[in-house]
Amino acid sequence: MCGRYSIISKKKESKGSIRAARLLKNAEVDNRYNVAPSQLLPVITNEAPDELQFFSWGLLPHWAKEKNYKHKTINARAETLTEKPAFRQLVNSKRCLVPADSFYEWRSSSAGKTPYRFLLKDEGLFCFAGLWDEWADKETGEVIRSYTLITTEPNELMRPIHDRMPVLLHPEEEGLWLSDERADEYLLSLLRPYPSEEMKAYPVSHLVNSPVNDSPEVLEPAPEQGSLLS
Repeated sequence: MCGRYSIISKKKESKGSIRAARLLKNAEVDNRYNVAPSQLLPVITNEAPDELQFFSWGLLPHWAKEKNYKHKTINARAETLTEKPAFRQLVNSKRCLVPADSFYEWRSSSAGKTPYRFLLKDEGLFCFAGLWDEWADKETGEVIRSYTLITTEPNELMRPIHDRMPVLLHPEEEGLWLSDERADEYLLSLLRPYPSEEMKAYPVSHLVNSPVNDSPEVLEPAPEQGSLLS
């Protein structure tokens, strides 16, 4: 599961997502250190691959009877996308990229839960693979666009912390994920664990537990909790 991530776009050049860096810069998106579900956050859809849009994190299916639908999903398992009613049609029609530069996950132990920040070794931007949908109120005409992040099995770096991780795409895979020219089988093959050797992780303070804390202090290492993972 992935329930928190950051979007630090104002940083040095890296080998990360050129598409995300360009669109975030053009839109003058402020740095976000601790984003959370239900917030409006930047996405890039297959319908508008050269445009940055802001959708709500937590998928509200188009077939939901009301906008207060209780089962909004922030994550979708890659292994069952073609089986779940909320996702199987979206794989063919509504895919998206979600810009980020890191995500957080909590490691459980007898002493409690310790948050870790996971990022690329060069700390560059990347894109999660996601799905989106559009819900419309037939009476008022209100339209809500929302998204979910796709998760997969953990890589070796992630495995000691959690049994799932979000799907990170390499820059050359981003266009493929947005393309309408690929078959389901090929698209699904992109939904695999990101290579451990290209990532690193370190423990952070419990400030990240609350989305109210959306400041650079959230990123600071918490050395008393452990050392860098890489």
